[in-house]
Amino acid sequence: MNRLFTTFVVGAMVLGVATGWAVHEWASPAGAKAVAENLSIVTDVFLRLIKMIIAPLVFSTLVAGIAHMEDAGAIGRVGVKALGWFIGASIVSLTIGLVMVHLLQPGAGLHLAAPDGAAAAATVDVSKFTLKGFVTHLVPASIVEAMAGNEILQIVVFSIFVGTAVAAIDERAPAVLALVEQVAAIMLKVTGYVMRTAPLAIFAALAATVATQGLDVLATYARFVGGFYLSLALLWGLLISVLLLIVGPRAASLVAAIRSPALLAFSTASSEAAYPRTLEELQRWGVSRRVASFVLPLGYSFNLDGSMMYCTFATLFIAQVYGVPLSIGQQVTMLFLLMVTSKGMAGVPRASLVVIAATLAYFRLPEAGLLLILAVDHLLDMGRSATNVVGNTVASAVVARWEGQIQTPNTAKA
Repeated sequence: MNRLFTTFVVGAMVLGVATGWAVHEWASPAGAKAVAENLSIVTDVFLRLIKMIIAPLVFSTLVAGIAHMEDAGAIGRVGVKALGWFIGASIVSLTIGLVMVHLLQPGAGLHLAAPDGAAAAATVDVSKFTLKGFVTHLVPASIVEAMAGNEILQIVVFSIFVGTAVAAIDERAPAVLALVEQVAAIMLKVTGYVMRTAPLAIFAALAATVATQGLDVLATYARFVGGFYLSLALLWGLLISVLLLIVGPRAASLVAAIRSPALLAFSTASSEAAYPRTLEELQRWGVSRRVASFVLPLGYSFNLDGSMMYCTFATLFIAQVYGVPLSIGQQVTMLFLLMVTSKGMAGVPRASLVVIAATLAYFRLPEAGLLLILAVDHLLDMGRSATNVVGNTVASAVVARWEGQIQTPNTAKA
């Protein structure tokens, strides 16, 4: 299925560029604009489908994830140390993405105009970014209103309260938890259905963009993809350096051991596909079963380093493309928003797109910008999936070192 989907994506990209180039070369500017507007019907429907799933998906996955966090209390120090590492790694990942997108400026040369009807929305309302406005905006006056308006931070706050309450109740309110997990499973299936229409949206988005902008727009894609993989390389180097510093020289053998699961995640564009092999390699290397079986699955929900970096990189790329300036305060707010909304999204197909869509809506950035990155999202998903595997491997080994739970290979399964 992954291979077939990749084939459709690549085919849609090639066909979209070819169609757009033909229209750009042989149609008048007015004709090219008319074609682009007709193609926008497809892209608008896809964007509305993405917006449709944001609220129930975030609520159900986050409540289910937090409700299961009683394991952190059972394991005690391990849970606290793991969560501390996850928060630190999240901040580092998001910050590297933020710094690199400013240094490389991959979207600065495109200068796209905001889509019709979105010109006003492309200007961020600075007045809402006061301390009082931000803090009061966190708490929903009505969860129904928050979900109707896709107010992602308010949904997250409500989800945290509900998930914590479910976990605190004796026997964890099994009926409620089962219902939330079933809703999450349904929304994951719905998300899968929505993402099957992605090749159509990719074709329409690329054809419309090339029809009006010409082939020069492809250089911007090259800078975007190249800049993101350079940022991932920096993150890999930092994670492995910290691993060697904390664990010692023996960590080099762990880096060699996870090449296979990292390659599997890269080739399938799914870090979840590499989970069983990653767990096996960690235990074979010497991380105790007690630590590995807790930190690794927890990391798959709360420590998606590659995905979080992509969210900052892609969101600011879109802002650059449309020429929307964001102040330092707004960017710090964005880091906090992305760090929170990216949690509990493991297993969601193209979860980063859902998070980015919510962030664009929150900052009133043109939602059509999502279509610019959609064309190359699968290629970038391969890199961030492999990075998620590396990040969670490092987290497991570091926490095991702090706990004195790294065993010699011949006793690792004891």
